[in-house]
Amino acid sequence: MGTAKVLFIMADYGHDPTETAVPYAAFKLAGFEVQFATENGKAPECDKKMLRGITQKLLGATKLAVNAYDEMSKTTEFLQPVSWSSPDFSLDSYNLVFLPGGHEKGVRQVIDSPIIHKQLAQYFPATRKPSKKAVAAICHGVMVLSETLDADGKSIIHECCTTALPARFEQVAFWGTRAFLGDYYKTYGVGSDDVEVSVRKRLDNPAKQYKNSLSPSPFVVQEEKFNYLSGRFPNDAQLLAEKTIALVQSTLS
Repeated sequence: MGTAKVLFIMADYGHDPTETAVPYAAFKLAGFEVQFATENGKAPECDKKMLRGITQKLLGATKLAVNAYDEMSKTTEFLQPVSWSSPDFSLDSYNLVFLPGGHEKGVRQVIDSPIIHKQLAQYFPATRKPSKKAVAAICHGVMVLSETLDADGKSIIHECCTTALPARFEQVAFWGTRAFLGDYYKTYGVGSDDVEVSVRKRLDNPAKQYKNSLSPSPFVVQEEKFNYLSGRFPNDAQLLAEKTIALVQSTLS
């Protein structure tokens, strides 16, 4: 079995530290080769509100996740990412593309990127089983996929089963913190669609394809036709990483 190559596609700022560092640590422990990519090769930075101060203590990452992020942020691969806007950038050499989430508005740099959309429109169809390529996404990371359209104008995950950040979770976080954090929990601002609504709109049959759980217990969805897994929020990060490792290892065995 060869060494799996993993790429985290990142915005310059704003991704959730748990949804980034926990999978990173798991992938490294599994022996995967991990790289990061940002638009211009700048070292990324995750959402400070989830890492430090009163917002971290009340709403953010656990101490274990903060420690994992601090360790990850010192690594060469994190400090020296590749540039996804480089003319010679390609996803083709990677066995796994990982899309972390985060509700900070900076993540729109990835969600809305025509460059990333073009790359994923080429890569995702190649994950159709049997394949040695895979994609995993969590929370707002799923929106990167749902907003990427194929040549027919359909989302590249239009026929897939998936989950994402539940609208109930997003609304509770937004209304519960609006008085002191404003629209922080609404990535596209007050009045914009919840992540769940945005993803559902892109599915052929959302009633059957969109899988949801309002339990705090870890919940991950594994698509049958494609090597694609999805999670909802930070509580799912470890399980998503474990299932993703198992999937990637099975495709390379």
